[in-house]
Amino acid sequence: MPTPQPIRGMHDLLPADMARHRHVVDTAREVAARYGFAEAATPIVEATEVFARTLGDTSDVVSKEMYTFSDRGGEGVTLRPEYTAGLCRAVITHGLCNQGPQKFFAHGPMFRYERPQKGRQRQFHQIDVELIGVAEPQADIETVAVGHDILVALGIRDKCSLEINTLGDPESRRAYREALVGYFGARLERLSEDSRARLQRNPLRILDSKDPGDRVVVAEAPSFEAYLNDASRRFFDSVQAGLATLGVAHKVNRHLVRGLDYYTHTAFEFVTEHLGAQGAVIAGGRYDGLIETMGGPPTPGIGWAGGIERLALLADRAPAGPRPIAIVPIGETAEGAALKLAHELRAAGFHVEQGYRGNVKKRMERANKLRAAAAVILGENELAKGAATIRDLDTGAQEEAPLAGLAERLARYRT
Repeated sequence: MPTPQPIRGMHDLLPADMARHRHVVDTAREVAARYGFAEAATPIVEATEVFARTLGDTSDVVSKEMYTFSDRGGEGVTLRPEYTAGLCRAVITHGLCNQGPQKFFAHGPMFRYERPQKGRQRQFHQIDVELIGVAEPQADIETVAVGHDILVALGIRDKCSLEINTLGDPESRRAYREALVGYFGARLERLSEDSRARLQRNPLRILDSKDPGDRVVVAEAPSFEAYLNDASRRFFDSVQAGLATLGVAHKVNRHLVRGLDYYTHTAFEFVTEHLGAQGAVIAGGRYDGLIETMGGPPTPGIGWAGGIERLALLADRAPAGPRPIAIVPIGETAEGAALKLAHELRAAGFHVEQGYRGNVKKRMERANKLRAAAAVILGENELAKGAATIRDLDTGAQEEAPLAGLAERLARYRT
């Protein structure tokens, strides 16, 4: 019988991997909390319509990548491919649109059926930040800044660069859309099949195409900048000025777009050259029309998502975990006392490891392998005196201490 394997593109997170994963999540959660983002979660499974309406049925995610199926009741459901749509659905469901700004931090697994590669799997994990209900550019500045600060806290900001662009307000987008339809329509035979399908429904998506023939046509396409009205320019100027005030270095990338009509104004990505082709580690933008598209009232919003696997790869390693205290009993009589002592020390807040078998040498070797800070040795002589031997595993120094009050004597090893 062959060795069982996980499904292609879905990986186990063993303790070392989980430590890096947890480091990213815990760091992001702590930084986001400083900005007032409260943690939330939505179901992993949503009605398919939640994503089909928000991601657009011409997008690769909807047309090629979503894990969609019918449940036992015949309802169309989908494993979430991203977090924004679910959080916006939750805002509508719970009537939060008119209750002032809503600031969410979330994390969890996402699912997309795509070709697995470095930093991109079919089950992957994201951290997510959404600020809903604020139309002013201050929301854009703050949302970008929290991403910047998370990268700083992870020690990887110097490995990333921030690219931003403006998608303009709806008036600017309509004017630009008409220009693109005219430009690409005159070159229809040179476009890929996917881009031809997007021409009328979602022409901005053509600008994202990776098809080599499309890239040649896109290179001469009209610039969005030429179609921005004064209001859109002022908004973008405010965002850039705010980032400069905060010392958040960035550059304008006029090719950075979001194809769907509910996206407006700021689009941004933190990108890196350290992960091969998968350069974006955090990507987001303003989506003032999204909640209305989903059936809610007109409500502005902006947010971003960051790939935990990619961030963990950039961070390389997580900080070392807590160093335990090893309990080392000598002889059968000491086993029961060791069990009781371990329980008492854990209740007092210590991380404790207790060997299950082996002689003293074997147990001490295991203690060193576990990076234990100290060993508490219990032998018949110590127990007869109601004491234990404490050995510092860094210095080798040891002392005998009464079992009564042992927790106080070990206080310097508490993590």
